[in-house]
Amino acid sequence: MHRILGTETEFGILAKGSGHSDPVSESIRLIGHCPSLPAPQGIWDYEHENPFLDARGFIVDGDPERPNPYHNQQLNKLLLNGGRLYVDGAHPEYSTPECSHPLEILAHERAGERIVSACLKALNASQGEETFFVYKNNSDGKGNSYGYHENYLLSRHVPFDKIAQVLIPFFVTRQIYAGAGKVGSENHTDAAEYQIAQRSDFFECLMDLNTMVKRPIINTRDEPHSDQDMYRRLHVIVGDANMAEIPTYLKVGTTAILMELLDAGWEFPKIILQDPVRDIKVVSRDLTVNASLKLANGQYTSSIAIQRTYLKTAYDYYQTRDLSPMIKDILVLWERILDTLEQDPSQLVRELDWVAKQQMMQSYMSRKGCGWKDPRIALLDLQYHDMRPDKGLYYSLERRNRIERVLQDSDITQAQHTPPPNTRAFFRGTCLKRFAEQVYGMGWTSVLLDQGNATIKRIPLMDPYRGTQALTNDLLEGVSTVDQLLAKLAGSSSTQ
Repeated sequence: MHRILGTETEFGILAKGSGHSDPVSESIRLIGHCPSLPAPQGIWDYEHENPFLDARGFIVDGDPERPNPYHNQQLNKLLLNGGRLYVDGAHPEYSTPECSHPLEILAHERAGERIVSACLKALNASQGEETFFVYKNNSDGKGNSYGYHENYLLSRHVPFDKIAQVLIPFFVTRQIYAGAGKVGSENHTDAAEYQIAQRSDFFECLMDLNTMVKRPIINTRDEPHSDQDMYRRLHVIVGDANMAEIPTYLKVGTTAILMELLDAGWEFPKIILQDPVRDIKVVSRDLTVNASLKLANGQYTSSIAIQRTYLKTAYDYYQTRDLSPMIKDILVLWERILDTLEQDPSQLVRELDWVAKQQMMQSYMSRKGCGWKDPRIALLDLQYHDMRPDKGLYYSLERRNRIERVLQDSDITQAQHTPPPNTRAFFRGTCLKRFAEQVYGMGWTSVLLDQGNATIKRIPLMDPYRGTQALTNDLLEGVSTVDQLLAKLAGSSSTQ
């Protein structure tokens, strides 16, 4: 598999003792304490970014906001791994660099946890006490949800209507292995003691451009961060931010496999849920994963049955094609997780967030003689996602070897400082490493270099599959200054 993938994680931030807290200022302070920034003066280049383009063929009224250079520097931090740390709305957010396969995504997403954790440690040290707290979750428990977004690059020739039709039942049911677990309910939905996913209560329509209000199961943003005529970027907002590695690996891996099939024009069995917006909440509350879901034809099915249909479709596709070790691993894992969910979800306590969290809380309630509405249980829910390595409950599972891992710690450490070698992120990260003082700014589609004398040179990076280590080895060999790089680019027919 070689497909451009990325994730964006919004973190929850709290300040102790701040009666009138300002999450925007707190988020700016947090990312401002990012250690060892290579180019603190760098700005983010918003060229080719327009969140008002809709994949259904129209532009929503509105002009993208563009901060002035000083505010831009406050809101954006350029990272050596090719990723971005920034403030989006009222939250600190981390975007992975463009990655080329699910395992790479997992490593770079977990690298983001460490980067944010380092920011938090530095910020609290500057206060002389633990004043700030950061969580990798999706809800503050008071009716506010913040996002976790996945991004998958597809060919522009795949009709958006087909993408939506294929993926709606998949996204509604994918949460049975990708949910992060949640105590209670929000957003005026039916009461629940505990549910599988954190985000499901917040989806109110089937398809739309919004991401913060009236959230849709299928987001229609048409902002490919690349050549608009060649590519589309599927912007997935329907997933939880996972702590455990297997759900992230499986969530991204299975979805990326479906992208492969869509790009190839493969036919999918037609599955049409009668009420997907209702069903996404039903599935989240179904801890037995056996709830009946009504189809448009009047028949009934289940989450596992729907997921098995997608799994079989993938097996059929790869039956006559070369199967890479990673794709095989994802398919085998997908099947094993579905089999175990069907037998007994509690057996997946070492694999899935929602099961691990549920059993942790049930054990606590048994010891303390309390119930789901006890405020200590809500606190445990939050502490599972705590970004402090010595305090977060998920991290305690890791230390005690009570949760399955996919990565080695060294994989995460490398991803903190090293860009993926097989996407354009490699060129961005390398420019930051070599020419930090002369980096004026960067964006997904560009590197801006300061030549001096108020001259800024933009190097375009419109193709995410170029700018790789293999394609830039000759270009970067022997180059130690910006002028040398620009001279070689001027003399080369390959500027990406």
